[in-house]
Amino acid sequence: MKQTTKILLGAAATVLLSAGVAGFTSYRMMEGSSSAHSFEALFNQDTTGARYAGLSAMNVQPVDLTVAAERSVHAVVHIRSTQTSKIQEVEVQDPFSEFFGEFFGGRGGTQRRQVQTPERTGFGSGVIIKSDGYIVTNNHVIAGADEISVTLNDNRQLKGRIIGTDEETDLALLKIEGDDFPTIPVGDSDALKVGEWVLAVGNPFNLTSTVTAGIVSAKARGLGMGQQNGKQSIESYIQTDAAINQGNSGGALVNAAGELVGINAALFSPTGSNTGYGFAIPTSIMKKVVADLMQYGTVQRVKLGVAVTSLVEEPGDTQVADKTGKRLSDIKKEAREKFGVIDGLLVGEVVEGGSAAGADIKVDDVIIGIDNKEIHKFADLQEALAKYRPGDKVKVKLMRDKKQKVVEVVLKNEQGTTKVVKEAGMDILGAAFKPVSDELKRQLNLGYGLQVTGVSGGKMAEAGIRKGFIILKANGQQLKSVSDLESVMKQAVKSPDQVLFLTGIFPSGKRGNFAVDLSQE
Repeated sequence: MKQTTKILLGAAATVLLSAGVAGFTSYRMMEGSSSAHSFEALFNQDTTGARYAGLSAMNVQPVDLTVAAERSVHAVVHIRSTQTSKIQEVEVQDPFSEFFGEFFGGRGGTQRRQVQTPERTGFGSGVIIKSDGYIVTNNHVIAGADEISVTLNDNRQLKGRIIGTDEETDLALLKIEGDDFPTIPVGDSDALKVGEWVLAVGNPFNLTSTVTAGIVSAKARGLGMGQQNGKQSIESYIQTDAAINQGNSGGALVNAAGELVGINAALFSPTGSNTGYGFAIPTSIMKKVVADLMQYGTVQRVKLGVAVTSLVEEPGDTQVADKTGKRLSDIKKEAREKFGVIDGLLVGEVVEGGSAAGADIKVDDVIIGIDNKEIHKFADLQEALAKYRPGDKVKVKLMRDKKQKVVEVVLKNEQGTTKVVKEAGMDILGAAFKPVSDELKRQLNLGYGLQVTGVSGGKMAEAGIRKGFIILKANGQQLKSVSDLESVMKQAVKSPDQVLFLTGIFPSGKRGNFAVDLSQE
């Protein structure tokens, strides 16, 4: 690999269809089947009554946004999510352990106690996208909720249930029972232009039906939150200076025609208020996520299978990047001159078994387009790939040796196949679980564990696991609750191997190791 590529690869990101959120705008928690390409059909609402509220710029008339506000405010709801009070077992440090351990030879250390957590409540917004009660909101608005209450603009209160969630895009799909609910027509976020007027509609500070106005300040904005929190995330936000505050999360970003173009998700502000900018997830991403959640229960993601570095100048590029004293900005400049591009994504590595490995994409190629979308930076690529499913074919536009080249790529999922990934619920294990009892902990000298209380077929039975087995670790992660096992299992389903490696102990004291195959034909 050439030296320039090696240096830039240090700041590279592997393309997985991923991304996250900066500065949550909700009040944070207090401490059906269709064809494979039917995204648009889900959002074919009647827009015959739509008209642009803004007057012609040629006439230099003021922009009238009253029609857009009227069309959208009734379809934006207030969401209250509640975590009920629970009894939890926690580890606490014995304050006298060090003293007594030193003078009396005791072990001391931590103690386990049961505590009751307080009820926790969070607030946010949501958007009704289908008249039969489907609501889009942010995942962080309802994450961990045991109960969800939805209040409509006419003050009706209904119970909401979760259809599906997607942490990587920070989107969630809810359902309320009923029909003929007011909706917002879903527009095309790709058609938005910087400088265009938009409305932010939501419930800031637990108020209802609040509308603020601003312009589109930027598009395809990445905030880097995935890198900060260590999670995969998809970031290609619409940036706006419309006032977005706490509680606006999950609300609507609406264009002057009264069409939904984004789901408000984050704010960037030195004060935590609207003195900064707001960020919305574009409908180009939202439509695909919602369609997948409705059809499969989980999002069908593709992975290009390359490690790339953006050649776009960034503020941090003025820092020294290598031992020779070169700055990253100078290195990027040299790379642009060498590869004959203004910007784009420099390929530093092609991952074996990935989508790119099966196509004519090589190290030192610069990606400048996907189908009809230009690629200038990493957020552009994330947004472009977020629209596709495994098995789809795309045309990747490259610069190689200062010449333009178009390569057809068959997109694969995270397992390196073109198969549909199904939602893996705990029911596929065919077993019941409970945290290991205090008595068994004392007998076996355990600090944690999850005991199998029954096996009735399914994946656990196929692996040879019997009733009574105590699971200590799953794929290397300690298990203290059923939710711990569920979390590890969801990650395993997305891995190439799709296997759950369990280590534990039987009540007799015999150790056991099992491999549970999670693949679904």
